[in-house]
Amino acid sequence: MNESTDKAFLGHPRGLATLFFTEMWERFSYYGMRAILILYMTAAIADGGMAISDDEAAAIYGLYTMFVYLLALPGGWLADKLYGLQKAVFIGGIIIALGHFSMAIPLDETFFLGLVLIVLGTGLLKPNISSIVGGLYPLHESARRDAGFSIFYMGINLGGFIAPLIVGYLAEEIGWHWGFGAAGVGMLFGVIQYKMTQKYLGDVGAFPEREGTEEQEKSMQKKIRVAVFIFTLALAGLVLLVLLGVVTINPITIASYSAAAILTLVTIYFLYIFFFVQLSTENKKKIGVIAILFVFSAIFWSGFEQAGSSLNLFAARYTDRVIMGWEMPASWLQSVNSLFIIILSPMFGALWINLARRQMQPYTPVKFALGLIFLGIGFGVMALASWYVINAGDVLPTWLILTYLFHTTGELCLSPVGLSAVTKLAPKKLVGQMMGTWFMSIALGNLVAGLVAGEINEEEIAANPDQLPDLFTNITLFTVVAGFVLLILYKPIKKLMQDIH
Repeated sequence: MNESTDKAFLGHPRGLATLFFTEMWERFSYYGMRAILILYMTAAIADGGMAISDDEAAAIYGLYTMFVYLLALPGGWLADKLYGLQKAVFIGGIIIALGHFSMAIPLDETFFLGLVLIVLGTGLLKPNISSIVGGLYPLHESARRDAGFSIFYMGINLGGFIAPLIVGYLAEEIGWHWGFGAAGVGMLFGVIQYKMTQKYLGDVGAFPEREGTEEQEKSMQKKIRVAVFIFTLALAGLVLLVLLGVVTINPITIASYSAAAILTLVTIYFLYIFFFVQLSTENKKKIGVIAILFVFSAIFWSGFEQAGSSLNLFAARYTDRVIMGWEMPASWLQSVNSLFIIILSPMFGALWINLARRQMQPYTPVKFALGLIFLGIGFGVMALASWYVINAGDVLPTWLILTYLFHTTGELCLSPVGLSAVTKLAPKKLVGQMMGTWFMSIALGNLVAGLVAGEINEEEIAANPDQLPDLFTNITLFTVVAGFVLLILYKPIKKLMQDIH
């Protein structure tokens, strides 16, 4: 760390500002996409959209958000072995921007090409920028590092808040491809400021980690470059065949098989850890807790991540957004979650600290259960709103805002707690692998969210209106029951966790 730049940004290393604004603009591009993607795919051709069926569009959306998280694993590995963290972030940002600019071209072929590029770029940028943040601080300054991550997290939500307002407005009011282009401009701003201020990062993540002699490192990097080249060539060939119509892809089928594949791989991995990795009985019990929490994490994200799919479609189709004669873009409601995060995060941080001082802080499984129950209550609000829709017409945005309030409360109970639990429960030699596995639960949840959102089929709901409240009621029951199951399992899980809170 370059000490001369220390305490130059809100009492933190100047490099934190570089990473703050890079991440802010990357999240601007991501949340901008989340706000308009499914709206564009399902919009009529006369309205500039693609007129894709709801179930197919939702499956594409689920696959897109799934791969964003899945590719964080190889993205982090490539940074460690080949590029270094700093270079990986720069390359990733450029690829993301190219993806958005590709989508700004009004062609179906460039739209799907852009999705692929954004997924690849995010896989390189997202995991590695967080690693650089941690590297800015000496190991003994854990409290200051935590504060730095809190500031960094605010950058994420600032980008998430402003993106739907700008990207959504341009997309819905001027033209969809203006929105895609705006997301690219935002990412380009992030890349430019990153490069201009990269010097403040010093040597943190500037080079890949060395594990052998110089000759061994060169040999390994050569093999990785060849593998990356072959993968890129194969992917480009596949994309070209799909765009030319030689190969036909059914996104719904692929999404269904992908969900099964993730579950199978994770199951095999945990079985391998239990039976073939030398671990103490105590550590195996803790790994068992991670496996249990994995399941409930995937359930949570399968509901929460419907914000960009089913809830976004509800905002566009069944919400009265007219304000003084002007209709608010449906995508603007996507800003609500980030706004609640900004408001509520400090409150929850203070709540956990105060409860801990009084020795009343809930154990991790209880916090998870609360997260699931709050998520279910939010969908209960949507079920009630849907009942009003089929009986009295469009409802006010306040229903969605209240839903997002409950969902954000659930997120704050579960998301940061889950990440912390993995680092505490996993044996030191498996922390990286366990964290990667944890992100697979989020990927799986995103994929399932897309598949579930396909049930918001406008034509079928018009023929059978009860489908809408039934869908949200079923999600409510499933998530709330999952929360209570976790409460029932609290004591045996607590025993498995041993001294971990």
